[in-house]
Amino acid sequence: MGIVAGLDSSPDFTRIVVCDSDTGAVLRQGYAPHPVEGAEGGGRPSDVDPQAWLLSLGEAAGGGLLEGVQAIGVSAQQNGLVPLDVQGNTVRPALVGGDKRAQVAAADLVDALGGREAWAQAVGCVPQAAQPVTKLRWLNKNEPEAALRTTMLMQAHDWLVWQLLGRPVRRTTDRGGASGTGYWSAATGAYRQDLVELALGHQAALPDVLGPSEAAGTTPEGLLISAGTGETMAAAFGLGIGLGDAVVSLGASGSVMAVHPEALVDSSGMITSLADATGMHLPVVTTLNAVRALRGAAELLGVPDLEGLSDLAMKSTPGAHGLVLLPYLEGERTPNLPHTAGTLAGLRRESMRPEHLARAAFEGMLCGLADALDVLRGRGVDVRRIFLLGPTAELPAVQAVAPALFGAQVVVPQPADYAALGAARQAAWALGASQGTLDPRLPPVWQGAVAQVLEPGEELAVGQAVRQQYVSVREQAHPGAFRA
Repeated sequence: MGIVAGLDSSPDFTRIVVCDSDTGAVLRQGYAPHPVEGAEGGGRPSDVDPQAWLLSLGEAAGGGLLEGVQAIGVSAQQNGLVPLDVQGNTVRPALVGGDKRAQVAAADLVDALGGREAWAQAVGCVPQAAQPVTKLRWLNKNEPEAALRTTMLMQAHDWLVWQLLGRPVRRTTDRGGASGTGYWSAATGAYRQDLVELALGHQAALPDVLGPSEAAGTTPEGLLISAGTGETMAAAFGLGIGLGDAVVSLGASGSVMAVHPEALVDSSGMITSLADATGMHLPVVTTLNAVRALRGAAELLGVPDLEGLSDLAMKSTPGAHGLVLLPYLEGERTPNLPHTAGTLAGLRRESMRPEHLARAAFEGMLCGLADALDVLRGRGVDVRRIFLLGPTAELPAVQAVAPALFGAQVVVPQPADYAALGAARQAAWALGASQGTLDPRLPPVWQGAVAQVLEPGEELAVGQAVRQQYVSVREQAHPGAFRA
């Protein structure tokens, strides 16, 4: 038996799991928060000193947590751009998260390359404000001196791996993390330096892209460090999803990703073609409105929390007595309606009750995510089982509605830090491959996530009728939105 560790450096915290390399059983865990000082309005900051990630890592690993560990995998927040000078020092704080400052830069890049289809063909995605390529454009336009000093580019997990290895000459990343930059193509497996130059104004050194089971290096103490990856890819690996599986994540916004054997090119921009941590691909479709629609409904109805909203919704019936909510409260990305608003249809005297509006909020949120699933299915992605993630996945109203609306088996995993588990599994793979005990092409088989399994059952026909009513209202309000 070997012992490996997985590190997840999220926007809010660092979590470490130490695991048995053969089974994935968690032996011990560590945790430390990240500082959030300097954020406007009390939220997360858009600029973060990467040294804070190292301080949090050190705190999480305290008390001998890593004793006996042979290999470490690193997962970290995606879209965190770390610009470095020729000496390897940061030229400014890292730009992290969905930085709204870069929205204009995203539109500029789309136009500069000749439109959305040109970007989809080049790198499998259309620039969004969060992506590193867009942040480079923002840096070039708003902080030109910092842009001129930038000679090397890294993301959060690349930088952490580099630091753990003592800042070696060779800098590395993995295909999963690279695929989210906006200047690496999952289809070709190559960087587009011309897109870096388009955004930054000049070329910059980029990390070597490692294969899934390759190691980034070994510390002087003999600790192997695997390639690392982004949080999305690590969570998918930790869950153990494969072909036929999709993951629906319920946050303020929502996302749907699935495992697919090839990269998808989507000129509409609805699909972001990412690579995963195993050699496969992760096409992702996002919606702007998920749990924020539930919170809006709870506030409107004077319900104190989402648990109360769920209880209220369960007093209604499928179809919410004819009420249909298009939950486009912040505009929408899937379909692409950035300036639209939500729609409440089907108002009648008998439907104007709190429980029916509560039910319509849950059905509307999940129908919007079913639209995202259909985008993937329409491109030939096989979806037979759906993993439902996020705290709201535990709500009775979500579990009562999701299987029938999605038309598939729904799996609700027990809450865990799957990104850290995925990083640990990657470490076990790299360790086994380096020792000759594991096939470099096949990841280790670990215990699956403990989960609740929900079947569509007899409610399938009712759920599909609810979905059809939603689609009818959507087409009336926004004709041809998915054909534009």
